Amino acid sequence: MFTGLIEEVGILRKAARSGEAMELEISASVVLGDLKIGDSVSVNGVCLTATKIGERSFTVDVMPQTYRHSNLSELQSGSPLNLERAMAAGGRFGGHIVQGHVDGTGRIARITRDQNAIVYEIIPDDDALFKYLVPRGSVTIDGISLTVALLHETSFAVSIIPHTLEATALRGKRAGNTVNIECDVLGKYVEHLLFFNRDNREPQSPNQLDLNFLAEHGFS
Repeated sequence: MFTGLIEEVGILRKAARSGEAMELEISASVVLGDLKIGDSVSVNGVCLTATKIGERSFTVDVMPQTYRHSNLSELQSGSPLNLERAMAAGGRFGGHIVQGHVDGTGRIARITRDQNAIVYEIIPDDDALFKYLVPRGSVTIDGISLTVALLHETSFAVSIIPHTLEATALRGKRAGNTVNIECDVLGKYVEHLLFFNRDNREPQSPNQLDLNFLAEHGFS
């Protein structure tokens, strides 16, 4: 589990591709402090496992599933990467619950300034993500814990303070670039609990939500 507070920006040293599988060697310093083989690291918001550790870099594997559903497939040598080690049990929880399980990608539609903040408007590639996006709720963009500032019909916006922009790889993103999106896990659990059908193990349609359904499940 992660918090969405980026520890450092690493640099992709090498990307070895084999079809839709990848091995990434990433230059870093802070996250190498106590990193061990088998530890989880959030790379641009994707939970990956350290397979090799050197003096100034570490290596992770990217599976085809991750390749297809994240922006890691677009990486080139020299790409900056947001890095965060898994949260320590006794650490401060400064962001929100981040699993590193990317729900999809989105495109930066525009970047504007609002006094001391920078506003990024993002269009998700999958409209299904909108049901998990709540105004002033949490969302993770490339591993960064952010707040949904505005929610439009086809896009949403996050407002970023100068410190976050300076301390993350987001500062290098431009309109048209792709970002990883992870929605708040709490909404996904609520949806599953409300609409789960024991008979076929598939979520029921939200259209079946009525007073009888709520009463049957203890909401009276």
